[in-house]
Amino acid sequence: MRTREAGLSEKQIKLRIFIQKFLDEHAYPPTVRDIQHACGISSTSVVDYNLNILEERGVIKRNPDISRGIEVVAIGGKRTVRIPVLSAIAAGEPLPVPDAGAASRGHDTYDIPQEIVAGKANVYALRVKGTSMIDALIDDGDLVVMQQTSSADNGDMVAARLKLDNSFTLKRFYKEPTRIRLQPANSQMQPIYVRPEDMDIQGRVLGVIRKL
Repeated sequence: MRTREAGLSEKQIKLRIFIQKFLDEHAYPPTVRDIQHACGISSTSVVDYNLNILEERGVIKRNPDISRGIEVVAIGGKRTVRIPVLSAIAAGEPLPVPDAGAASRGHDTYDIPQEIVAGKANVYALRVKGTSMIDALIDDGDLVVMQQTSSADNGDMVAARLKLDNSFTLKRFYKEPTRIRLQPANSQMQPIYVRPEDMDIQGRVLGVIRKL
């Protein structure tokens, strides 16, 4: 049976392997210059030529409008990326969890659909404890896929750090005139109100992986 790698040059196979490894390690794709340096290629135009061949063969997809617009297409059409799973976050009372920088320190990993990540950097997962977001279809034991960020818009679901006790909670973010409201998605629970200087945002929810 003819495989997609049949007829590819050694250089093109090396590129494909590097791109997949980079995606697994970083949860976002490499740039053309990343590939050039890592694979010892003489110029970015040579990289681009070989990437075009990989795209023609259906090994990758490219988005020319963004610098990291490379996606590996797995056999059978299943496209995933591996992200680290950090500790638990409370969907209820605040609960201490590691910071997103712990992603490279030997945590468990989980393969998620590539479209959830969509080329974003600093993506990781947190396991939910509690039911304060149950009306948003996030239950105890689910995984929330997060992007590390320090800002959010009203209505975004975020991992918020409460500075007074260095605890974290998963809630919807709302900025009010003199305070921040962290709103649960559970009619039986009350929102948390804090002064802006007493909290910061650690991440924004990109998606949810439901437990079986």
